Amino acid sequence: MKKLILSLLILATSHIYAQENILTVNDVTRGAYRFYSNTFDDITPMSDGETYTAIKDGIIVKCSFATGETIETILAGPYYGFEMSPTEDKLLYYSDYQPIHRNSFYTRYYIYDIATKSKTPLYEESWQQQATFSPDGKKVAFIVDNNILVKDLETNQIIQVTTDGEINSIINGIPDWVYEEEFSFNCAYEFSPDSKKIAYIKFNESEVREYTLQYYRMMSPSYDPDNLYPINFSYKYPKVGEKNSVVSVNVFDFASAQTETADLGKETDIYVPKIQWTNDPSTLSIVRMNRKQNHLDLLAYNTDNHSTKVFFTMTDKYYIEEGVPQSIEFLSDNKSFLIQSEQSGYRHIYRYGMDGKLINAVTKGEKEVTDYLGVDEKNKKVYYIGVGNNPTQTALYCADLSGKKTTRLSQNDGTNDAVFSSTFKYYVNTFSNTTTPAIITVNTSNGKQIKTIETNEGVKREAGRFGGPRREIFFWKNSHGDELSGYIIKPQNFDSTKRYPVLVVGYNGPDYNYVNDDWEFGWNEMIAQNGYIVASTDTRGTGRKGTNFRKCTYGKLGELETEDLAEFADYLAAKPFVDGSRLGIWGWSYGGFMAANAMTRTPGKYSLGIAVAPVTNWEYYDNIYTERYMGLPTENHDGYMKNSPTYYAQNLNGKFLLIFGSADDNVHPQNSLVFAEALVQANKQFDYMQYTNRDHSIYGGNTRVHLYTKMTDFILNNL
Repeated sequence: MKKLILSLLILATSHIYAQENILTVNDVTRGAYRFYSNTFDDITPMSDGETYTAIKDGIIVKCSFATGETIETILAGPYYGFEMSPTEDKLLYYSDYQPIHRNSFYTRYYIYDIATKSKTPLYEESWQQQATFSPDGKKVAFIVDNNILVKDLETNQIIQVTTDGEINSIINGIPDWVYEEEFSFNCAYEFSPDSKKIAYIKFNESEVREYTLQYYRMMSPSYDPDNLYPINFSYKYPKVGEKNSVVSVNVFDFASAQTETADLGKETDIYVPKIQWTNDPSTLSIVRMNRKQNHLDLLAYNTDNHSTKVFFTMTDKYYIEEGVPQSIEFLSDNKSFLIQSEQSGYRHIYRYGMDGKLINAVTKGEKEVTDYLGVDEKNKKVYYIGVGNNPTQTALYCADLSGKKTTRLSQNDGTNDAVFSSTFKYYVNTFSNTTTPAIITVNTSNGKQIKTIETNEGVKREAGRFGGPRREIFFWKNSHGDELSGYIIKPQNFDSTKRYPVLVVGYNGPDYNYVNDDWEFGWNEMIAQNGYIVASTDTRGTGRKGTNFRKCTYGKLGELETEDLAEFADYLAAKPFVDGSRLGIWGWSYGGFMAANAMTRTPGKYSLGIAVAPVTNWEYYDNIYTERYMGLPTENHDGYMKNSPTYYAQNLNGKFLLIFGSADDNVHPQNSLVFAEALVQANKQFDYMQYTNRDHSIYGGNTRVHLYTKMTDFILNNL
């Protein structure tokens, strides 16, 4: 389950600049672009090490690292995405798309020849998915109807790599729903380094059970006589304890047009979240994980002699994080690779030999790695994002490949991210904090700033017209002695002698930090303007504080987090400026699960709750996510039952609003419907809103306006 990042930002009105303008729901749901930081999308470093391409305001441009200036416009837009060919003479781009799931989509790709300024459709027969260039730039692979096709750009010939693709049965080269959602990747094929072969994962989901959503044809703008019955959409969704896709790894040889299948072992109830060619074009690495996700093997498949061997193994008492397979990088010496591990009790980067033996830890200490950025092999440097001064902040670091020295490169305290040039001579740094929208700078590899290319001062001024962000970060301790991060937003004219109601917001899911020192401005500020304090805390189980803190919730998701939220209510109520009888809580997705838990497992701590798209019984959610954090249901039946809000429906005490989308393919409507029935049978009164044809994000048309009006009115009338 991935955190739903809410765009709760604000459109300014036309009042006098010196005044604090009063926000409305319409302000925080429309025109939010004024409060988005302007950034560059799809930054692609060029091979010269001096330039990069990117999308700026929908236009594909080429920029200089040294100056930050736009050198030329490559293609006027607007465009949603592009890929530069390895030979840098062509672009693969798209300008429209149809969403499928969280990250997947259908589109029509075009190939643009930079020299001749001509464009040609990649494939005119139908929409495509996941197109990409081969390393030599002479081919493009893409997916049509669950099959892999490859276009030879020299002959325009279409090569049919697979033919057995079938909806809800066989998928080639792209992941099934649960892999896409929980292993966070959307492409399951890769060309060999010499472009002579293509490896891919085949997902046989024929035995996976289906879930059916109903879509309703609307009456407006005119009556349609064919809309008498809803449309049923069925797709494969493996719930807890149910069968997964059976996966195989295959390699297609372009010269012989033959396909070979790698030996993955006798056990078929496994996961293959990653395939990746090493720098040897005859060796494909395969990540194999067991069902419990606490044992990972790296396999080497040799395409010359068709042999498979395990060359590295990682185990964990609880589970291996989803990001580990995606962090692997094979070094050009063909003798070693980098991988992230938690073996020290904190997430760090390690260097291993191809014999599976540890060479050295690249990073160390209590400040965890949060994102691996790349390795400069020439200068033996590894670049990464890690925890800054505290868990609410991130910083850019450089570590010697030997692990002997680490240097912090980013100087500003807050949230940092970076993209490096191909030679690691320069990087583009993006920084923000609670009072500063994104500042984008160009820097040299030693951290020296060359130029500021975006300040977003206009965004800051617009927010200032409404009083500006007022988020204050603090730290407090629960009864177990754990230091937890929190923030508080006070009304603009805060009076410490008065007592205010408080609305608590959060997510609290595994390894996710909601309390961050970054730019955010929107609905929370609107609620604060109405005389409320808004507060949040990251409970046990969240990230950036080491393995013990992160994994203490294993097998009992919701239990410790609910305890911390109950103690947070006590912590807030003890403040002289807080009305302890008027504490509310709300959240979306995992946050909705926690709001429901707080209202039923610790009744009386919060007098109001809003749960949007919540999981209400872990047996209803997908198996990869749930079994990773809860274990197998056959081994943890009590943990599953006793950590679901439905189990405690009879304890609801307070005003409660349940909201969901009728077409949520992630957290199914089943969760809210069954929970609602449990509340009915417990004779508990509550409010309820279903949004027709809306998915987990609950948006489209006037939906967001209606949703936030519903929540705002519920808070103003009941808290």
